[in-house]
Amino acid sequence: MTHHIVVLGAGYAGLAAATGLARLVRGTGTGDDVKVTLVNATDRFVERVRLHQVATGQQLPDLPLPGLLSGTGVDLVVARVSAVDVERRRVRVDAAPGSLAYDTLVCAWGSGADVDSVPGVRVHAYTLAEAGQAERLHACVRAVPSGGVVAVVGGGLTGIEAATELAEAHPRLRVELVTGERVGGWLSERARRHLRRAFVRMGIGVHEGARVTEVDAGGLRLGDGAFRGAAACVWAAGFRVPTLARAAGLAVDGRGRMLVDNTLRSLSHPDVYGIGDVAAAPTPDGSESRMSCQTSLPMGRYVAGSIAATLEGSAPKPIRIRYVWQNISLGRRDGVTQFTGPDDSPTGAVLTGRVSAAFKEAVTRGTVVALRHPRRDIGRRGHWRRRSSSDGMWPPSPDSDVRRG
Repeated sequence: MTHHIVVLGAGYAGLAAATGLARLVRGTGTGDDVKVTLVNATDRFVERVRLHQVATGQQLPDLPLPGLLSGTGVDLVVARVSAVDVERRRVRVDAAPGSLAYDTLVCAWGSGADVDSVPGVRVHAYTLAEAGQAERLHACVRAVPSGGVVAVVGGGLTGIEAATELAEAHPRLRVELVTGERVGGWLSERARRHLRRAFVRMGIGVHEGARVTEVDAGGLRLGDGAFRGAAACVWAAGFRVPTLARAAGLAVDGRGRMLVDNTLRSLSHPDVYGIGDVAAAPTPDGSESRMSCQTSLPMGRYVAGSIAATLEGSAPKPIRIRYVWQNISLGRRDGVTQFTGPDDSPTGAVLTGRVSAAFKEAVTRGTVVALRHPRRDIGRRGHWRRRSSSDGMWPPSPDSDVRRG
């Protein structure tokens, strides 16, 4: 009987898992008895870490999923997941074939912008969580008259990158970065100094400690009652996962993220795995994995080896999520690379300027290459033969979609 593995979501985590699984099961001798199906809402792979570039009209490479999956043996279903029935082991989708039965399920549907926590955001703000929203933001910003204000809400990496990209591309506009916290507060002092210099150079107004309580067509209402006018609002102040896992009855945390063990299996349903933003995976210091490409891509690779090992009757080695750096682009010719300890705390090592920008671009391009060509050294016990996937960064992953702000 064929064992059917269904992967939900073709972001960094899901695509890495699907292609890695297809290659591994071919090499186990059980390949003819295992089928891998990847379900995604569109037929394109979206480089989410580049969506701030899309917002300024930059043309990015087109990455059709059929091309990325060519020769892998993975079946692609283009449809949105409407529900997961963990009792009957079926996934309902909004297009043909309508539903899919599974033996093993990998949940990798990622996260989206939190547009409902603050009134008016869903109606009046733009986000950088989807390609379509980034394209609409580009059209909106182009129509803003010279001297008009574009407000970016959120002082995390998404907000920083959006503000600097927009300011560089549209020097005729006034870009304002509004955040309730300190911009770059998790970085080292050296990195923060470089951020401040970049903001001054680009003419970006920074408003820290400003909590937004409402967004309307004319601007932002703040917690102290003040109103800041804006011709366009970019919302980068929070991300949330879909309610699919909670609705299915899977064990989740307070944010709706799947609770998984150190092999990324659901704590409540061992035939279901959670990877990427949807999973709250344990880290060595006892915290949960953060939402970022830096963790999503290694999780996808790891779970491919973990599932393959389980199918062979072996016990996969536990994943150990560790961090190495955070890459922040500041337009096309500047950036900050903050090197970190394994627990994500900043070290004194920092790259800035064109060197950082070039480094991030090389890493981002290398990530797509790695997804096209799954590594040959994935061990079948859920770890790398040459370098442990638990280090979470080989090949290195870009990190502009870290969910801070």
